[in-house]
Formats: sequence, C-alpha cells, structure tokens
Amino acid sequence: MKKTTLSDGYKVYCINRKEAQMLEEHIEGYFDDYITIKEGDTIIDIGANIGIFGLELSKKYKTIEIFAFEPIKNIYDVLKQNSILSQNKKFKTYNYGISDKNGEEQFQYFPNSPALSSSKNEIVQSKEQLLLALEGSLHHAPKKWWWANLIPKFIYPYIINNLIKNPINTTCSIKTLSNVIKENQISKINLLKIDCEGNELNVIKGIASKDWNIIKQIVIEVNDIHGRFEYISKKLINLGYNVKTTKDPSLKGTNLINLFAKIN
Repeated sequence: MKKTTLSDGYKVYCINRKEAQMLEEHIEGYFDDYITIKEGDTIIDIGANIGIFGLELSKKYKTIEIFAFEPIKNIYDVLKQNSILSQNKKFKTYNYGISDKNGEEQFQYFPNSPALSSSKNEIVQSKEQLLLALEGSLHHAPKKWWWANLIPKFIYPYIINNLIKNPINTTCSIKTLSNVIKENQISKINLLKIDCEGNELNVIKGIASKDWNIIKQIVIEVNDIHGRFEYISKKLINLGYNVKTTKDPSLKGTNLINLFAKIN
C-alpha cells in the first residue's frame, strides 16, 4: 500500500499512484449539476475501488452516510484505510460485490491497474477500447502531468500491455443490493452510484421491485454493448426516473457513458 497526493494536497492511500490521481479526475464527472447531494444524505457506492468518491463526499459533507462496496481484497484493504482517513464515521466499507445474486463469483485483479479489475473484463478484452481510453486519459490528465501529451502513440500498446500483465484470478463474495438494503435496514438512498466495469446490468437486476421507491437518484457508468444502455435507460424511465447522459471527456472514444437518473 502506498500514498499519493491529490490535486488539493490531500494525501490518500492507493495501490498505483498515477491511477489514483486519474481516479480523482474521473469521479468529478459524477458531481454533475443534474444530481443534488446534501448533508445527511445516504450514498451507495458500488464499485468503490480505493474510495476516492467517498473521500471527496466526506470532505464536502460532514454528515453524509456512505455504504461502499469493493469485492477484491487487495483493493478493499486500501478502501478501508481511506475510509478511516476520511474521519467520517458513517463511511462504511464492505468486502463484497453487488450483483444479481447472493454467492460467489470469479474476478480478475490487475495489480498494475486495479481500476480495470472486474468479473466481466469487457474493456480489457478489447485492445481498441483500452487504447482509446488511454489516449483520452492522457489528453485529459491531471494538470501536474505536464508530460502526458508528449508520449508518442506508438508507446501506447506497451503501456496497455504493462497495465494488464500478470492478472490474478480471485473468488469474491457477491450480494444483491436488495439483500444489502434488508441487512442494513436502509430506508433511503439519496444517490446510488454504480461503476463496476461491465457488471452494471446485473446490479440493476438485483434490485427488487419493492426497493426502487427508496432510490431517489442514480449515476451509472454504462459500457454500452449488446444494447445495455438502451435496456437500462428504458427500465429507469419506466420506473418513473428522468434520465440524462454525459460523456467523460477522457473516455470520449469508448463505449462508456455516464447515465444520470432522478425520480420525478
């Protein structure tokens, strides 16, 4: 476990320093004007990774409650430390994933790029998508990465190969969100954030009909393949949500779309 410094000088725990700094840029896209967050809100963070989103929320809102889920133990250990670092006693962490069933599932962990770890690995399986994501990330890198635009494109495949080399297969626990709601007696969800590298549809399928009425706002990073975006957006609209989409500038050329929804 390492430490790195974010753009505001805040030191956080991480596995990969550069990735942690890039995650800070990435999660800014979730603080869209379409979404309203206030003191005392309850946030569900599915695919919390090392907890940058929870840290930012805890800095901005002193009484916010966060339920953060990360299935892969190596990443979870960092998430746990960052939750302690936040000094937010309501920043709760759970070492399991959220899906459409209760049980176990195989995940692939990438030590050189933990954020790519997933049970689906859809993006990792597409070198074209990875190259587009890398190029976009370097062109929209943190300000102190003055060197990012100087990297020639012919180097990109070597960077990608390094990021995804030596993956580790690991068995992780998973639960449905409805199970979590019942176990923790959650009566309101002011924001449901889903960023789980291709498993977003299973998360949605794991929400029982009776639980949708407590979910007020949603932000999902959708990997739009096999009609997934259309399926999720139609389902949310049918449930009474207003839907908006944006594209992270660093992921412009990829299939990844940010979907925002709030109840009428």
